[in-house]
Formats: sequence, structure tokens, C-alpha cells
Amino acid sequence: MRFMHTKLTEFYEKLRRAACKVPGKEFEVTGLENLRTAKMQSVATGRIEETIQQLVERPDVQRVEAHFMNLIPETEHTLVLRAYGPNGEKVKAILREITIFHETEEAELAGFTDVEDKRLPLKFYHPVESLPLTGYEDIDARAKKD
Repeated sequence: MRFMHTKLTEFYEKLRRAACKVPGKEFEVTGLENLRTAKMQSVATGRIEETIQQLVERPDVQRVEAHFMNLIPETEHTLVLRAYGPNGEKVKAILREITIFHETEEAELAGFTDVEDKRLPLKFYHPVESLPLTGYEDIDARAKKD
């Protein structure tokens, strides 16, 4: 597990080093400010480093921005509300849920004419095909006949 993931601090450093391969270029990472700790996929980290380096090596590029956003624009979150007394003693905690709708990549791509999509395709699995028999096979067969 140690070599399969990159710690968040190392991730930032790797991206900065890739951007500094060509002196005088500006580089900024946004979208990860709320993360205190995380592990990033090492293979994806390497691919991102290569892509940043390709961009900074272009003579027509002065600044590169790496903005991270959710792949799925609708995410479920748990809110933990914690109440403390005057002396800092723990009084009560309440859990709530909230759905957050994030902007999609189109908001970040406005105005760009040269866009290259290097993301892997999303895969969707039919529940009957990807799981053992569920008892719904007859319903699926009837739906296909209609």
C-alpha cells in the first residue's frame, strides 16, 4: 500500500517540481484547500506530472493552473455539528446529511478552444450482469420482450 499511493504533501511537491522544469513559468493548484490529509493514486500522479511538464514546456504558455473538482457533480456529505460548554466541555453532537451540487468542468473550460480530454471513460455496470443472480432476471427478460 505504501508505494501505490502518494501522500498529499508529496503530491503538491511533485506537481510543483514538474512545473519548475522550465524556469519563469507560473503554477497554481486549487480545489484541494479543504483536504487536511489524503492519499493520491501514484499512477495518476505520474500522469498529471507528465501533463504539467508538457504544458510548461510549450513556448506559448506562461502560467498553468491545476484545478481539482469532483468528477461526479452531486455528492453526499455528512455534517457533524459539535456543541461545547463555556469551559470547552463536550455538550452535544448532531449529525445531518446534505447533498452538494458542484459545478461541472464546463465552467472551468469556458473560452478554451483547444481542449484535450485524457480522462478514462466512465464505466456503468448493469446490476444483473455485474452481480450474482438477484431474482430480477424474469422481470428484465419481460422488459426486453416489450
